[in-house]
Amino acid sequence: MAAMTQMNVLGTELEPCSYDPLTGFYRTGCCENRGDDPGLHVICVVLTDEFLEYSKQVGNDLSTPMPQFGFAGLTGGQQWCLCATRWQEAFDAGAAPKVRLGATHLSALEYCSLADLRAHAIE
Repeated sequence: MAAMTQMNVLGTELEPCSYDPLTGFYRTGCCENRGDDPGLHVICVVLTDEFLEYSKQVGNDLSTPMPQFGFAGLTGGQQWCLCATRWQEAFDAGAAPKVRLGATHLSALEYCSLADLRAHAIE
């Protein structure tokens, strides 16, 4: 069976998000959706210190290294595949990071509006 082409929110082929750090639920560098990611890590963001602090405050510390899981911790300026619901939550709180639309999976639109994503786009 051929692999299904992954589409972005712009209706074109999904672009890679980040290989360093290696991101995506499947650690492919892309914010793809194969239907079995319960967190729906489909929004490619450019992290900010403000967002990382917000995320830590709401229980998802992405900045602290966890070597036991091979996780170096994230810093502002890095790109990362973020859960659609977390991005929307951060957006509602005024702390949403910037978005790379070409690398954000179409399924993000199930939780976030294209207008909000475009308002935070860096492309």
